[in-house]
Amino acid sequence: MSVKRKRYFLTEEEMPKQWYNIQADMVNKPQPMLDPKSGKPVDVDTLSRLISREAAEQELNMTDSWIDIPEPVQEMYNYYRSTPLVRAYGLEEALGTPAHIYFKNESVSPVGSHKLNSALPQAYYCKREGTTNITTETGAGQWGTALSYASKVFGLECAVYQVKISYNQKPYRRSVMQAFGAQVTPSPSMSTRAGKDILTLYPNHQGSLGTAISEAVELAMTTPNCKYALGSVMSHVSLHQTIIGLEAEKQMEKAGEYPDVVIGCFGGGSNFSGISFPFMRHNILEGKKTRFIAAEPESCPKLTHGRFCYDFGDESGYTPLMPMFSLGHTFRPANIHAGGLRYHGAGVIVSQLLKDGLMEAVDISQLQSFDAGLLFAKAEGIIPAPESCHAIAATIAEAVKCRESREQKVILFNLSGHGLMDMAAYDQYLSGSLTNYSVSDEEITKALESIETR
Repeated sequence: MSVKRKRYFLTEEEMPKQWYNIQADMVNKPQPMLDPKSGKPVDVDTLSRLISREAAEQELNMTDSWIDIPEPVQEMYNYYRSTPLVRAYGLEEALGTPAHIYFKNESVSPVGSHKLNSALPQAYYCKREGTTNITTETGAGQWGTALSYASKVFGLECAVYQVKISYNQKPYRRSVMQAFGAQVTPSPSMSTRAGKDILTLYPNHQGSLGTAISEAVELAMTTPNCKYALGSVMSHVSLHQTIIGLEAEKQMEKAGEYPDVVIGCFGGGSNFSGISFPFMRHNILEGKKTRFIAAEPESCPKLTHGRFCYDFGDESGYTPLMPMFSLGHTFRPANIHAGGLRYHGAGVIVSQLLKDGLMEAVDISQLQSFDAGLLFAKAEGIIPAPESCHAIAATIAEAVKCRESREQKVILFNLSGHGLMDMAAYDQYLSGSLTNYSVSDEEITKALESIETR
């Protein structure tokens, strides 16, 4: 193999100073979140009882296309951003494709993933508003690690509920959170009413993001001077993550190319939104024809097999009702290693964009994702997180289509994190003991029975 590597960076002066709010430019705005008791749209005052007021205002902002990044957050961004845009020559050669493949390498952040992009502003807003404690949930541990670090940066106490299966599968992620000073509890636990109720019904419940969210929300609602922060799904999280795509726009200009296809793995929507929305605005406003593909796990296929409806964001029904593609808030995902993708629903913005045909979705099996991840590791020298492997698998599929059709398309995907703390999963894959999990139509129908379609 001929060794060629090209990486593109931005100077501090070139760094974006604002996030992009796609809600302002959408023709069909997302439907409002609803208070489950009154049935009325949730307002800033109601939402700010749970999250910081600034985050609540950003969540419901449908008018401003650009939101200023606070200077203290910019200063922390400059510590590790811009992240490199890399031309994947090795992967192109391995596939024999005429496609030009680029990836945004978010694995180089201090916590190893893109999650810090939203953890820093959320922690900053809480600190500025006088909050002393912050709580959250985490699946694989990437978000929990990011918020633990951000909390330490801004002087907050942090409590993390980690999905139990991931707590046991990924002990070093737990250790990293604890090293940053966070209290980490496997979920479901006996420390909250929500956790006790779930364990009473299902004593061997291995947890899901829905259960962990319920516990974190309950703790925030019952603890003085405590706020909840979350790492995906919500619109303000997608807003903060657009720093990824905004950088990538400028970096693609330096490379002299523009993407025909943009791809991200999909759990709740944070990294997919981050890489996609800045490019999608050109489709909306200028008529460009870039395709956007969300790659989700076959075992938790809310975009490809779910229903668009109002549903809770957590298992116990503590959150507002959200208009989203969902498998039902009581859906129990299989125990795949891509813990960050084991979520029953999709963010309201992405759900509306999918409903309007502005993006696509594919589901990827666990073995297909690890096949792709290992090929990428051999070709590019980076071991990707199991979540990111789904984006790589979708990228490979598109690149193979280019090989078969002899089209020289430009493909951009987001490498959302590294997999150096996921080697137990790779061990299982290499030993042949990793298996696929698929969900049947009957299981999906049953999980959706409790949802009222609106």
